[in-house]
Amino acid sequence: MRRPEVTGEGVAPGEPGLRERKKRRTRQALSDAAVALFLEKGYDAVPVAEIAAAAEVSKPTLFRYFPAKEDLVLHRFADHEDEAARVVTAARAAGTAPLDALHAHLISGLERRDPVTGLCDDPDVLAFHRLLYGTPALVARLPTYRRRSEAALAAALGGDPLEARLAAGQIVAVLRILAEDNVDRIAGGATADALAEGALAAAERAFRTLREGLPY
Repeated sequence: MRRPEVTGEGVAPGEPGLRERKKRRTRQALSDAAVALFLEKGYDAVPVAEIAAAAEVSKPTLFRYFPAKEDLVLHRFADHEDEAARVVTAARAAGTAPLDALHAHLISGLERRDPVTGLCDDPDVLAFHRLLYGTPALVARLPTYRRRSEAALAAALGGDPLEARLAAGQIVAVLRILAEDNVDRIAGGATADALAEGALAAAERAFRTLREGLPY
């Protein structure tokens, strides 16, 4: 296999450099330390100082990476903020319609039991969901991430700005509702495998509705 050409920092073009990779590792370590403490003691019972001590950094350093305590948990959502936008951008380059690409991407995620689809009953994922949806401060912060996801998707869809925003809002809402429905059913005791057929059918129905009502 041909080795990729590298830049001056020794990474392939388009990949993050050493400094950025270190920052990502630090952010992940801080988030992991915080989530572990929250799961053990409860979100409200853990002060930021305890998280910093557990991660062996100062409070100012922690706040440079995460301006708010909620972001230590919702950092995991930030990784997916522009996911739909990236799918649409890649699809357009390949000549695929945005909705077709997003539908295929969702089906692939469901089949892989990707946690972002909600169709995942891994114990660690279930514990994270209980923390997230059982903490009012975290639930209240979620719309901020969704708005950024909508803005990124609208930019990728292009065309008339208002039409793109309306479409992006509906698409993001559909993905959220499908995921939350899966999360709720699994929280009620169902397994991911038992729900899989119904989840795939729900995705098909949802995207059929989008195609009938949206111009993308």
